[in-house]
Parts: sequence; C-alpha cells; structure tokens
Amino acid sequence: MNHTPFITVEGPIGVGKTSLAKEISKRFEYQLLKEIVDENPFLGKFYSDIQEWSFQTEMFFLCNRYKQLEDIDSNFLSNHQPVVADYHIMKNMIFAERTLSTYQFQKYKQIYDILTTDIPSPNVIIYLHASLDTLLTRVAKRGRDIEKQMGSAYLQQLITDYEQAMEKFEAANPHIPIIKFNGDNLDFVTNESDLNMILTTIESTVKGRAVL
Repeated sequence: MNHTPFITVEGPIGVGKTSLAKEISKRFEYQLLKEIVDENPFLGKFYSDIQEWSFQTEMFFLCNRYKQLEDIDSNFLSNHQPVVADYHIMKNMIFAERTLSTYQFQKYKQIYDILTTDIPSPNVIIYLHASLDTLLTRVAKRGRDIEKQMGSAYLQQLITDYEQAMEKFEAANPHIPIIKFNGDNLDFVTNESDLNMILTTIESTVKGRAVL
C-alpha cells in the first residue's frame, strides 16, 4: 500500500475545491493537481444543450483526468512526493450517470472501469458541500462566462447527486477517511480562522493515518 499522502478535494460546482486545494498545497508543500476545465471544447455547448453534448463532454474529462493521474503517479507519488488534487475521478460517474442516456452510460462505464483499474487512489478525501444559494453566489462571484448558461435546477440536482454518491463511496470504502466541511458555515477564502481550522483538521487526519 502506498502511504504517500494523496488528498483529493471534492464537492459540487462553485463550492471552493480549487481554492482549498491551493491552500493545502501551499501550507503542506504538496504537489498541486488541478483538473482541466476551461480547455474542454464541449463544455459551453454542454450547458446550453446537455442531452446533445454530454457524451463528448464527459469523455473529454475522463481521458484528461486519467492522463493527469497517470502522470502524477509516475512523477510524484512513485517518488513519495505528496499530492493534493482538486478532484476525485469518481466525479466522472456522478456527472455521467446524471447526463448520459442509458446506452451511453453503459458504454461510458466500460471505458471508465478499464481506465481506472490501475490509477492511484487518494488516501484522504475532503468533501465540501453547501446549499444552492451559497453555490449560486460563489459561481456568480467568480464570473466564468461558460457557467452563466448553467441553470439552478441543474446545480440543485448536482448537490443531491453528490450527497448520494459520497454516501455510497463512504459505505464502500470505510478505510478511506472523508473529511466533510459545510460551505454555508465556513468561508476559508476570506476568513483565516476558518482556513486554519480546516487545515488543522486535515493535518491531524493525515497524521492519524501515519502517512506523513
């Protein structure tokens, strides 16, 4: 078993995954792995017509995340250099199951299972969650043009999907600790005490697993 720290930050769109991953990387000097979003040529079309562009969008994300994790395994984890990522590849299944047709999802899952067989798995997961109002506020604040087409109903459904997916993951993987933070009550971007509390919790969890 690889005991090199590999932390992933997960949660719905706009909850602060990348911001927190950057803070973890800076505080503990971990290698930062950021998912590719803006480079996806199908994402804008996806938000305007989910049914038409979902398969292309999800396949692009899957292939790029697979390649990123393959590279991070070869270049960092294999050399015992800790890593923090602003995503877990399981998110692919959360989005794909919601947006793809039954036939497309079956094909997609076959490819997903093949690609993820031997990729590295995180040994600590941080789950950020928040209400729809909080997510809408944060999405609007960061002002990504591509996200302006995203409807609130889609985001609300995504919140539910994440809750269900994390419950299933936790039940199936009791050996992997999941640290949960409520974004409605915490603002680690502007409140230093909130950030310090989160980082202290993360540090104690990682130390408790004897991976530091």
